Amino acid sequence: MREAQFLKQNAEKWKKFETEIRHHTPADVLAGRFIELTDDLAYSKTFYPQSTTTRYLNGLATLFHQKIYRNKIEDKNRIWWFWQYELPFLFRQYHRQFLYSFLFFMLFCAMGALSARYDENFIRLILGDGYVNMTNKNIEKGDPFGVYKHAGQWDMFFRIAWNNIQVSFIAYVFGATFCVGTIWLLLSNGLMLGSFEYYFFSKGLGVESILVVFIHGTLEIWAIVIAGAAGLILGTSILFPGTYSRGVSFIRGGKDGLKIVIGLVPVFLTAAFLEGYVTRHTGMPVLTSVTILGVSLLFIIWYFIIYPIRLHKRIESSRGRASVFTNNDFDLWLNKKFTSGK
Repeated sequence: MREAQFLKQNAEKWKKFETEIRHHTPADVLAGRFIELTDDLAYSKTFYPQSTTTRYLNGLATLFHQKIYRNKIEDKNRIWWFWQYELPFLFRQYHRQFLYSFLFFMLFCAMGALSARYDENFIRLILGDGYVNMTNKNIEKGDPFGVYKHAGQWDMFFRIAWNNIQVSFIAYVFGATFCVGTIWLLLSNGLMLGSFEYYFFSKGLGVESILVVFIHGTLEIWAIVIAGAAGLILGTSILFPGTYSRGVSFIRGGKDGLKIVIGLVPVFLTAAFLEGYVTRHTGMPVLTSVTILGVSLLFIIWYFIIYPIRLHKRIESSRGRASVFTNNDFDLWLNKKFTSGK
């Protein structure tokens, strides 16, 4: 359909919607109008992405969204629902950024391992002379991972948790540098992990390092990858605003990225707890280590990948139509859950 025909067919309806939103229209009517608008917006985005029609519909849909949400009823379980629904929805929406962040990180890990293999000074450059010398002495004493036993449990937990949360927020904020700062942070952490693992593998302690270090490292490393994805979300919102103005796109990307980083705090706290209280027991049975690693990995796969996809399909099927799925659809669905309590 040509844009002129699309306008002629719907202009009167949109004018009616504009009038309704300025008056005290019942919430269920607004919700119905909102669904119609998002359908029209999805169609316009598909066939006339750069047109004034798309910008107009986007603005009108935003007005409806704001009016509906202004009157929503907050549930006493709002915080719980943040992790149950809002975060997984964002995860599904930004799976592509998750993948890019993961691929960047793995590439930098490989670069770190290869650099350590072909330059013996690289490990000391990245990990520091103090750490390497101390670990060499621990290996000679038969306790290669003794570094995890030196500090007190509470002190270690607090310092690690605080440091990792800081790093995650820095990775997010650095996205404002058009993603350059975020990629640099992924580079530095990837080089560190790659050279760290090569060091232990070169000492014949590769498997032991995985069974010990990845007790906390599985969650910690993945959280850093997701924090990197939050930075990429912020950066790409500036670089690729789509049908929104650059300012509006930046605000949207900033809010989504910030929600993701805040949602990572429990993951970092869990990783810090494991490092402070569990990893220090380097002589634990292999089965115990493998179980902790397996549970951590299953949690990552379920909560960050499988569950968000299922939630997305669940919301989409509840709409009963096959048009393009939008953020506004999720907001409307979530608002209905708040008001219905179901």
